[in-house]
Amino acid sequence: MENISLNQTGDMEGMLLCFPHLQGSCPRTLRLAVIRVIMYAFMLTTTLMTVCGNLLVIISISHFKQLHSPTNFIILSLALVDCSLGCLVMPFSMIRSVDGCWYLGKHFCKVHSSLDMMLCSTSIMHLCLVSVDRYWAICQPLQYRTKVTTVRVTVYIVIIWLISFVFSFGIVLTDLNSMGLEMLTNPCIGSCILICNKEWGIIASLVTFFIPGIIMICLYVKIFHVARKHARVMNERLATVTCNELKNQTTEQRERKAAKTLALVVIVFIICWMPFFVTIVVDPFLNFLTPADIFDALMWFAYCNSVCNPVIYAFFYPNFRKAFKILIY
Repeated sequence: MENISLNQTGDMEGMLLCFPHLQGSCPRTLRLAVIRVIMYAFMLTTTLMTVCGNLLVIISISHFKQLHSPTNFIILSLALVDCSLGCLVMPFSMIRSVDGCWYLGKHFCKVHSSLDMMLCSTSIMHLCLVSVDRYWAICQPLQYRTKVTTVRVTVYIVIIWLISFVFSFGIVLTDLNSMGLEMLTNPCIGSCILICNKEWGIIASLVTFFIPGIIMICLYVKIFHVARKHARVMNERLATVTCNELKNQTTEQRERKAAKTLALVVIVFIICWMPFFVTIVVDPFLNFLTPADIFDALMWFAYCNSVCNPVIYAFFYPNFRKAFKILIY
């Protein structure tokens, strides 16, 4: 974004301002009309796909009893997170990204930034919980039904939501993330940026992305190692299996397929969010040189993750695919 020098009298002649009637207003981002249309079309499409796709997941799991399982209840909560992102965060981010202005006031800016951080951290904690669930299902199958119950999963989900809420709102509302950066966080009227100092850029990224991501990767490496071992054993016993053993092997195959699908969900999440979090960590050490448009582009690329999850379920889960077809048609 081009930097514009303003004199003390607030002479803004020839400029478009976020709030023309207020002295000290931020300048609006000047874009060609065709660029604005393309940006609005892309962001609105992404938002609608996020809301509609995750609503399908929520309705499917809630309505069809064959989808009621501890794993799917975690997916239900994850879909609720993504749907909330599409309803409560992305529409306001869309206007800010296109116009370069925040029209809803300083207080709602803090709420919006807190929700954005909260829903992001809640997503990855849900994916971490899914990884633990798959680990128990594949690596400890005999103990899975006793250790992973609907009640326990519900308790874990509630804890995740509470931790994410306290962590995100606590950081943003107390301005811990921007201590020492007051001149950057309040440059003009109509600005709403979530900016982190060096300490909290590292802490927030470690807590909400890098540490859970490493845990998930380690769990899935263990899962696939065990799955390959089980596959070799199954191939050796294939000629002598009984009906009951065949049924158990079919269940194990289904569990492994579910683990592979959910691993894909994790991989897509990491691809989508990694550039954003790397920027959050690195940018304070570069004196915040990342252009606003680049930061917005990385943020929307991360938002696209919320579109991908329902698509993955539709392509790789037969039960979800059938449920989607029934609901749509």
